[in-house]
Amino acid sequence: MTLVMKERGIIINHKTVLRLMKTLGLKSIIRVKKYRSYRGEQGRIAPNILERNFKADQPNRKWATDVTEFNVSGSKLYLSPIIDLYNGEIISYDLSERPVFTQIMNMLKKGFRKINNTENLIIHSDQGWQYQMKAYQHLLKEKGIIQSMSRKGNCLDNAIIENFFGTLKSEMFYTKKFKTIDELKKEIKEYINYYNNDRIRLNLKGKSPVQYRTLSYNNIV
Repeated sequence: MTLVMKERGIIINHKTVLRLMKTLGLKSIIRVKKYRSYRGEQGRIAPNILERNFKADQPNRKWATDVTEFNVSGSKLYLSPIIDLYNGEIISYDLSERPVFTQIMNMLKKGFRKINNTENLIIHSDQGWQYQMKAYQHLLKEKGIIQSMSRKGNCLDNAIIENFFGTLKSEMFYTKKFKTIDELKKEIKEYINYYNNDRIRLNLKGKSPVQYRTLSYNNIV
């Protein structure tokens, strides 16, 4: 909130902002638990290479992925994104009305179109059945990608994407009443575009993920 006001030319102390928010009754929305996709061991479990080291010194060196579920009047929608740990940018995502494996593969292939070199890229996930599938692991190996998995039942090992899901649901899903899945799909697409290009973050020096990545490329040049 303080950064947004600063962007608009209003310089104000963050403690003053907090006090005013309390006076006006403004607060973040409580988050609820996420969809869990673990179904027991289906295939090979990869080691926890990431080990909660959520920092990357350049784009497309560390990715994280997971699936979250939305419920609209009894109908469900599943979101599967890839997030870049360098700047929190959503590299690619796929929406599906069923938790199917093709969703994960579609998401991966969309992500691969965005980068030229995937060699030694780390992609981290939980131990969900999707990430244990031979086809998924074979595609990663084919691309020279290192697979990493959280320890069983430990959501903190994948905290970055958990935080993204919480933010998306707090700022978009819980603030509106959706009548149809198609309406929700449209809103998710718009939110991810906003999240990548316009939503500024304190840990990115007051820049959005795309602005921060662009800035890093300019500094290299």
